[in-house]
Amino acid sequence: MTESPQERTTPAVRPYVITGGRADAGDAALPWECLVWAVDGADARPEGGAQLQPEHRALLAHCQGLTSVGEVAARLGQPLPVVQVLLADLAARGLIGSRPPVPAAERTDASLLRKVLHGLEEHL
Repeated sequence: MTESPQERTTPAVRPYVITGGRADAGDAALPWECLVWAVDGADARPEGGAQLQPEHRALLAHCQGLTSVGEVAARLGQPLPVVQVLLADLAARGLIGSRPPVPAAERTDASLLRKVLHGLEEHL
């Protein structure tokens, strides 16, 4: 089946339209591994809700709880740069919070891992 020229260009045009022509969020861009969440009551705030594009509302819905920027992009099926631009919009309005991910070295307690390994060795 042959696609028309319009059908071939639609996916490339859509992200451009969603972001209002912005290709990247500049200094406000959140890295893909950054963790984001919707601020309590973000949908009910005057700067939220009805004034937001449907894509912004979808982002807020997917940010109910701590999730990464990359995961939000994957769930929405949107390119990462598009999601970064839209999340920067929401952050500028105070509708989402963000923080860098906790480095693995800070999450891992080496003594606990040694105890687990020792316990496994005893049972083998």
